[in-house]
Amino acid sequence: MVFSSLVFLLFFLPALFVCYFCVPKRARWLRNAILLAFSLFFYRCGGADYLPLLLASILINYLGGLLAASDRPAVRKLGLWGAVALGLGLLGWFKYAGFAAANLKALGLPVAVPEIVLPIGISFFTFQGLSYVIDVYWGHAKCQKNPLYVALYVALFPQLVAGPIVRYTTVEEEITCRKESLHEFSQGVVRFLFGLGKKMLLANTMGEIADGIFAQVPETMAVATAWVGALAYTLQIYFDFSAYSDMAIGLGRMFGFHFLENFNYPYISCSVTEFWRRWHISLSSWFRDYVYIPLGGSRCSRGRNMVNLTAVWLLTGLWHGSSWNFVLWGAWFLVLLLGEKYLWGGGLSRAPAPVGWLYAMLAAVLGWVLFRSPSLSYALNFLGAMVGRGGPADGQVVYYVLEYWPEWIVALIAMLPVKVWLQSWLERRTNRLAGLALDWCPKFIALGLLGLSYLKLVTGSFNPFIYFQF
Repeated sequence: MVFSSLVFLLFFLPALFVCYFCVPKRARWLRNAILLAFSLFFYRCGGADYLPLLLASILINYLGGLLAASDRPAVRKLGLWGAVALGLGLLGWFKYAGFAAANLKALGLPVAVPEIVLPIGISFFTFQGLSYVIDVYWGHAKCQKNPLYVALYVALFPQLVAGPIVRYTTVEEEITCRKESLHEFSQGVVRFLFGLGKKMLLANTMGEIADGIFAQVPETMAVATAWVGALAYTLQIYFDFSAYSDMAIGLGRMFGFHFLENFNYPYISCSVTEFWRRWHISLSSWFRDYVYIPLGGSRCSRGRNMVNLTAVWLLTGLWHGSSWNFVLWGAWFLVLLLGEKYLWGGGLSRAPAPVGWLYAMLAAVLGWVLFRSPSLSYALNFLGAMVGRGGPADGQVVYYVLEYWPEWIVALIAMLPVKVWLQSWLERRTNRLAGLALDWCPKFIALGLLGLSYLKLVTGSFNPFIYFQF
């Protein structure tokens, strides 16, 4: 079950609203129990037989948190490292065992390659649970002794399967003391519908273009066709993932939770460093706080800092997928970030903003080719097509531009902070009309997006979210 499905919109969500809001606010424990039950049901609908795995992860982090809060150092370390070992062990088996076995077999070792189905959302709920245990160990968060509250934190359905990765400290008080209101619910609905519109009207359309081009043989692909495919996927992955984050944040607000932003218009960046401050913020900050800084961060020698960055970016690549093109994708951004930090960063900061923007966008587009390609060899051949090593030009580019020109224009505008600019401009106006526009325009636009998205849904236009595979 996904947010952009009729089952979710017409059955799951209305049933949850009825059950949840019919319970008085003072019965917080019952509202939490209902939310947890629906969250587990939500995962069961999309997670096949892996609900026991989610429950096992919850139990590991609950017990790890209890031990990590002990007054005895040995017990605290047992809680921390036990949770880390078991959590990462489960993630390693389900996500990387097949990859490791296949590489060992390729080296000539008599290793059987297991056929393992990746549990949906395992990377997200594993990292989220571990952040709770680590924060308790460090004293940044209080130990939660109620197992149902830990379960609600880990399994809360808006962010369960594709993020954002929510820190326990962000929602610690809201688990027991949040205050739902009609205003918050309304704001949450608007945010959710904007995300739904992003997904159905932009991400899915760009996905049709990208899927059509990436399904072709890159060795004979025209250079213009390759670039259109790469640009389409660049837009698809942004609108797809940011749409899910918008919907997750909106759903959270409906129930009184306030998740932090996960995207901040990354395609206006003027450097790769800035890009990663704006893209998938919850994951970037997770690696910064729980891997990079504990390793020494930047407060060390240049050589050690380069080792620290290498560890973070190889892990970032592997987090996204168990194949060599993801490893190369992480290495690509590692090289660019090291270059900006130690070589060309000064010159880049003094260059005109359009130059920095073109550089950052080119880096992102080439990186997304590695990310999207089914294999490393395909990625290299596709990149070769982008520099003119493919076949002669054909009519595909004309078709993809003319057939989808409204979506291309809207997507290119929507990747810019136009909404922020308009809102800031209206806030500076002091007349009544500006106030009405601030209050009501987002609501009317959201209703229009709902109508258009519904038309897309009933006609069968649907793609699963990209980040469900991680």
